[in-house]
Amino acid sequence: MSAPIPASGRQLRISAHGYEAAIASVGATLRALTFDGRDLIVPFDADEVRPAYRGATLAPWPNRIVDGRYSFGGAEHQLPITEPARGHALHGLLAWTEFADRVVEDDRVVLVAVIEPQLGYPFRVEVAVEFRLDSDGLNQTVTARNIGTDAAPWGTGPHPYLVGGEGRVDDWTLALPASEVLTVTADRLSPIAVDAVDAHPEWDFRTPRMIGDVFIDHAFTELARTDGVAEVRVVAADGHGVALTWDESCPWVQVHTADLPTDAARSRIGLAVEPMTCPPDAFNSAVDLIVLEPGAEASASWRFSAI
Repeated sequence: MSAPIPASGRQLRISAHGYEAAIASVGATLRALTFDGRDLIVPFDADEVRPAYRGATLAPWPNRIVDGRYSFGGAEHQLPITEPARGHALHGLLAWTEFADRVVEDDRVVLVAVIEPQLGYPFRVEVAVEFRLDSDGLNQTVTARNIGTDAAPWGTGPHPYLVGGEGRVDDWTLALPASEVLTVTADRLSPIAVDAVDAHPEWDFRTPRMIGDVFIDHAFTELARTDGVAEVRVVAADGHGVALTWDESCPWVQVHTADLPTDAARSRIGLAVEPMTCPPDAFNSAVDLIVLEPGAEASASWRFSAI
């Protein structure tokens, strides 16, 4: 009799250059990532139902679609409400999907799944997720290919919780090179408007500083880049930490301090940093929304590196 499959799916491990990554097949999830044995993200157990989208690949949209409703191609669509407390469709359609193996090597894994036409998203899109280790860290690339007959709206991003080192979010220094922030309603986190961070100094981390007790659950844009690359750094008091970098395929990044008022043990144990190809509710605003024509592809990449 074969061993039972863990709750998070089949387990794949890759290692190279001091890095080791554990990838779970359900949701093409980055379950753990270490460098020389030090956690770079908040891990979870293989036989655990993934908490709080931790490490999941988000597609065909990241973040929220307000009320789960949008119009596209002259048709109105209603998605299932997967964030009941706020009444939104959250983080796409693949978070609980079993991905199949396309490539399994010592330092590289490629997983693939197909979003089948369904109520609310009547489009067929193949999604391939590559995890690859090199001397610079863990590179993740998500590639969508429209294998259907109609144009499809598309967006993607990851959902890691970065770990600076000892302590919690309050104790770490954040470098976030964003000059604009998307303000949201307090109750439902529905988008309001893009403002300069100059008007919201509590969210201005262009000059690195300790996070302290600041609450963040916002999307940021207008990112300062070097050779087209944006970088967020989370660093502990001892100078160790983790950097997340990405190219111009992601003009947005969601940052969340992971506050859990009713669960003190897990509150603020990692900083969610989510590069995104589009902002929250892009299926309605159309801001930076990718439209995949039949046969077309779109890719987005990011990299985790130890500091």
